Amino acid sequence: MRIAVDAMGGDHAPREIIRGVAVGIEKIPDIEIVLYGLEDRIKAELAHAELDNPRVTIEHCSQIIEMSESPVEALRHKRDSSIARIAVAAARREVDAIISAGNTGAFAAACQLSRIGNLPGVARPGIAATLPTFHGPVVVCDVGANVTPKARHLYEYAHMSVCYARTILGIKAPRVGMVSIGQEASKGNTLVREARSLIEQDERLNFVGNVEGRDIFASDCDVFVCDGFVGNVILKLTEGLAEGIFKTLRKEISEEGPNLIEQFEPVIERIWQKHDYTEYGGAPLLGVNTVVIICHGRSDHRAIANAIRVAAEQVRLDLNGAISDHLSKPAEGGA
Repeated sequence: MRIAVDAMGGDHAPREIIRGVAVGIEKIPDIEIVLYGLEDRIKAELAHAELDNPRVTIEHCSQIIEMSESPVEALRHKRDSSIARIAVAAARREVDAIISAGNTGAFAAACQLSRIGNLPGVARPGIAATLPTFHGPVVVCDVGANVTPKARHLYEYAHMSVCYARTILGIKAPRVGMVSIGQEASKGNTLVREARSLIEQDERLNFVGNVEGRDIFASDCDVFVCDGFVGNVILKLTEGLAEGIFKTLRKEISEEGPNLIEQFEPVIERIWQKHDYTEYGGAPLLGVNTVVIICHGRSDHRAIANAIRVAAEQVRLDLNGAISDHLSKPAEGGA
């Protein structure tokens, strides 16, 4: 199994990327890692990490797409960038999965422009983020791939996310909710109402109806469907809130006395691990004809190592095959 990693993508690249690769290659014996980026910088970081493994190779790329660049313009002028090159490698079936913590828009666009192709029955891919909650993980799709989707796209997101929740997260019968501003069927904009109509008519989907933002942390739904704009706001708000709560807890407890923080620190750490987004590594771009993992720009080595683990798991469990099989079955109901 060959996994391509963008060594130059992310706020802490290439050091944290290489450190993550060092962890991933040690824990997963049946993978090979191909690092794409500036060869001299990658070699320097490999030496710093004391990583000398024949299962880790380098593909030199002369260009880097920065986080602030326009995705389409950057891809047009930087065809030898690490992001563009890993997408081409996937399109040529030279690798089984691709990972980047770089410019999300450019990475998603590269997957479309490189002729990787979509899975049969998929018009627009969507990014599915796994969020840890008090009752276990939930899936939110889309969180940024498509901010102006059509109702049919949201309908596809529901099906793909159900396959992901079932195959990767082990949720036997995922419950699907349509994110809206109220639980009533009449609530929401035109897109939400039209998408709801498609989803609720398909009996293959265990649809629970409209759900609100607060329902993400309840226990009544496993898959939350929304457009990329709403989903990205949900994702970033959730991450910021979780970090803020734990920082506040540590601060308040430490002010009560050093002995108290020593007693509570192990408990806080255990809870944080259950709600730390880095444990899920990254978000899969569902619907493309390869395994694509989009990592947070702030990803550290733990997130990268977990992204490698998740990518290998998706290849091994053939998530794309499960999605294709599911979408090939005739819709039940009126959808």
